[in-house]
Amino acid sequence: MMTFETNIPNREECQTCSLTFAYKEINLLYDIAVMLSSTTDILESVEKAMRRLKQHGYLERCALFRKKEDADELELLNSIDLEPYQKKMATYRFGEGATGLAAKSREPIVIENIHNNINYLNKMGNISTQMVSYVAVPLLQDDEVIGVISANIGKGSPLNFDEIVRMLTIVGSLFVGALKVQQSITKEKESLSELKTYYKEEMQKDYKFENIVGRSTRMQQVFGMINTVAPTDATILIRGETGTGKELIATAVHNLSRRQNGPFIKLNCAAISETLLESELFGHEKGAFTDAREMRKGRFELADGGTLFLDEIGDITPSLQVKLLRILQEQEFERVGGNKTIKTNVRLVAATNRNLEEMVRKGEFREDLFYRLNVIPINLPPLRERYEDVKLLIEHYLHRFMKEHRKNMHFTKGAMELLLDYPWPGNIRELQNTMERIVLICPDGDIQPEMLSHVLPFNYQKLYMQSESAPVATPVPMQPISQPVPQHETHISGPMTKKTLQELERDSIVQALTDSHGIQTKAARALGMSARQIGYKIKQYGIEV
Repeated sequence: MMTFETNIPNREECQTCSLTFAYKEINLLYDIAVMLSSTTDILESVEKAMRRLKQHGYLERCALFRKKEDADELELLNSIDLEPYQKKMATYRFGEGATGLAAKSREPIVIENIHNNINYLNKMGNISTQMVSYVAVPLLQDDEVIGVISANIGKGSPLNFDEIVRMLTIVGSLFVGALKVQQSITKEKESLSELKTYYKEEMQKDYKFENIVGRSTRMQQVFGMINTVAPTDATILIRGETGTGKELIATAVHNLSRRQNGPFIKLNCAAISETLLESELFGHEKGAFTDAREMRKGRFELADGGTLFLDEIGDITPSLQVKLLRILQEQEFERVGGNKTIKTNVRLVAATNRNLEEMVRKGEFREDLFYRLNVIPINLPPLRERYEDVKLLIEHYLHRFMKEHRKNMHFTKGAMELLLDYPWPGNIRELQNTMERIVLICPDGDIQPEMLSHVLPFNYQKLYMQSESAPVATPVPMQPISQPVPQHETHISGPMTKKTLQELERDSIVQALTDSHGIQTKAARALGMSARQIGYKIKQYGIEV
């Protein structure tokens, strides 16, 4: 059903040209359909199709309107021969003008003469003398209005209004179908992009700076340094004992830098032989050596635009040190067996557990390379100097492995004290592996100290249990303090018990603290203890420093 604003007189059908018009109409619709299906820029194809309609004399100007998602209002999606400011003005509320009436009534609206009809609002302007009539056809999907297609019609149009309505209905359906496909593809791409971002974040979750476990003063200093230098491109040298988390810090630096969306390439220099290490770093050309059957990119080339982490940098040979120095200074290199100079833009983060200063003194490490690497040094403390973090790390890895192995357990006070007092010479890596062994070996429920006999090395658990027993044959040996305790004060009659041992230990700590004027590190050194151990004992005995 069509609604006409005025009485439209019947037109005489062209008897001689009806088949010709039908053939041209079908060809035109076919061309438009092919045009819309053979490109990814649908709006550009819609505009080309509108120009094709104008070229064939069917329409003077065509416009496609789309219903807004949150309102009964039409916004102009595309048209031809309009300026940008005109496109912004061409919006219609449902029921407003001929275009809005078509959307509200869900019926085509035809205005025979736009020059004397108040429903033609002419928001798009630019009416030529050839434009006489106006047709607006609603576009429906699932019985809902999703848009309107309209057209201005000139005096010499070869079609009558019924044919124009049919033409616009078909063309509008083609436009809407193509737009729906494009929206579906765009939505799918956005979904895949979000999914990719999610999995990337999940993959890097354990390496995010905010998830690194550490509340001690030393680690807070490290975090502050990372926050300061990560956004720059400065070379960083991470130093620390084995197992202190150097790779974790390197990845955190990358994730907090401006290169976080670039590649993060890692290489352990100590794990590869000298002959292969050069190829791994710089790549090689086909035929450069035996088994080099094809060209291969090196780590510096793969890390272009991102970060390269070289672990155990102190283990590279002098010849490689020269080449590494060049690439750090010039940001260029050649592949093994090649002569083409390759430019690269890489941020280098190196790590070592060796004393590079001593190696420089002995001539084992180039001094100029050391200074080039040591632009920003980050020193990671061993776990024995992070007493405040030990319990946090124990609980972190315990919960992690309990979730992984679907077990439920917790440490008793004695078992926790045993773990806290252990020096952890292997640092975080040893603690992590120990927690996994505990979860795998121990049954669900309470973890008692005696259950750890097969977990801690060096018979440490046996020594701990002896110190907890009531009488012992001989006291635990202790290093001499700066001021020997008088003989009459150390003489104890009767058997040596746990209580008298603890009193002796407490008195020794108090005396050492007094002699060192309250400086815990000096007192610990005098007693042959670590700073972590004396801190624990001070807390255990309630000593006020």
